[in-house]
Amino acid sequence: MPKRSPFFDNEDQSFVLYHGDALAILSEMKDEQFDLIVADPPYFLSNGGMTCHSGKRALVDKGKWDVPGSVEENHQFNLLWLKECQRLLKPNGALWVSGTMHAIFSIGFAMQQLGYKLLNDVIWYKSNAPPNLSCRYFTHSTERLIWGSKNKKSKHVFNDALMRSFNEGKQMRNVWVGTDEDSAADLDLWKITAPSRQEKRHGKHPTQKPVELLRRILLASSHEGDLVFDPFQGSGTTGIVAHSLGRRYVGIDQEEKYLKMTVKRLNSGRIHPAVTRT
Repeated sequence: MPKRSPFFDNEDQSFVLYHGDALAILSEMKDEQFDLIVADPPYFLSNGGMTCHSGKRALVDKGKWDVPGSVEENHQFNLLWLKECQRLLKPNGALWVSGTMHAIFSIGFAMQQLGYKLLNDVIWYKSNAPPNLSCRYFTHSTERLIWGSKNKKSKHVFNDALMRSFNEGKQMRNVWVGTDEDSAADLDLWKITAPSRQEKRHGKHPTQKPVELLRRILLASSHEGDLVFDPFQGSGTTGIVAHSLGRRYVGIDQEEKYLKMTVKRLNSGRIHPAVTRT
């Protein structure tokens, strides 16, 4: 842990939050602490463009943390935080990163440059994605996740039997479907939809991920008691799910309001949907 005082920690220090710049705090941390890192870094989308929110035009303005620099500057940022996370992973540790096309290819390339072993790319399909207002592109209805281990020597965790148990005994595929349509039944029997109202009852984050997405990631690639880390934790979904599954958690965010939201979610003692420990 860094020398600075945490923004929040619970009695047994199994849930710890830090307030500040991720790169600065990462540099203060000791090597090889974490079993699993889950990251949802800036997408660099806040460039003055327009999007659709609740059926209305809205500015793409997620926050100062999402304002893009040059292509080179954005890639250098990804190299820096990924290098620090690689240092912080235990020898058999692994990393999940989520993102859209605007950042994920830089992240994948940076991981290869740093010597991570790429294990899977995952496509999360969202059936209720907002329309493209310009009508000049296909509607963006997917996000990508990259799963990698610390290096080629790492023996990463994968709970294959558990994943099969959620998928009628079949191997789970790398297309994760956020729909209840019968036409998608042969792709994936465990549906992942956008965050529900209940998940946002203590507030919302512009890139908030659903509980079910994090539940699948953590159940697939960690064990009870493992230490999970999220350097860009936002509304704290990674931590809330980790805590409910018996994992320990450390999170960082530079905006205090999202850390307070995370504490409210933790203290509510409720999570939706119900989770399964393993």
